[in-house]
Amino acid sequence: MQNEIEYTVVINGKPEGPYQLEQLKSLNIRPETFIRKPGMDDYKEAHELQELRELLGFTFQKTAPQYFASFDQRLLASVIDYFFLTLAYVLLVLLSFIFIEEKTQRIMVALAGLPLISIAKFIYSSIAEASDKQATIGKRLLNIKVTDLGGNKISLNNAYGRNAAKILSVAPFFFGYLYSFLNKKQQCFHDLAADTLVIKDRLI
Repeated sequence: MQNEIEYTVVINGKPEGPYQLEQLKSLNIRPETFIRKPGMDDYKEAHELQELRELLGFTFQKTAPQYFASFDQRLLASVIDYFFLTLAYVLLVLLSFIFIEEKTQRIMVALAGLPLISIAKFIYSSIAEASDKQATIGKRLLNIKVTDLGGNKISLNNAYGRNAAKILSVAPFFFGYLYSFLNKKQQCFHDLAADTLVIKDRLI
């Protein structure tokens, strides 16, 4: 039942509760008050929860993203993605050895297929970032995701364009990635080219 759900409310900068839904009426809750309930990964503002809009008469207020993923978070997410893709490649190579017995041919097959990892990363990242999750496995593990400038899901074409534009961030000398340190929204060159952001969960 809905009235059995317990809510944690941030009051004067400190989480308090738990409170049941009806008890929230007695608190001085504003639309921007941070609230969390079981099953939520992070706090949300009160106006973002439908039951609180109905209870307290708030209206949903779409706001632009304010919390952005740092360079080290994005780098670690990419490393995690490459780890899983490389692991899948190694397994495929080992399976191919069942049909290839000559040692030189095995080495050639293993080396020749290495570019497939980068191609798979490009395709996978684009599809995952345009999905409802808006993130690859690596990004999801770090609670970061790719959005447009308004915080909305990007299209598949935009996702492909964003990942193709990473060549701008790589050359010269990865300056396009390092530029994120100089950018208020921590955008790399490929984010600027595609009008995208990499945002993170709000922390209390």
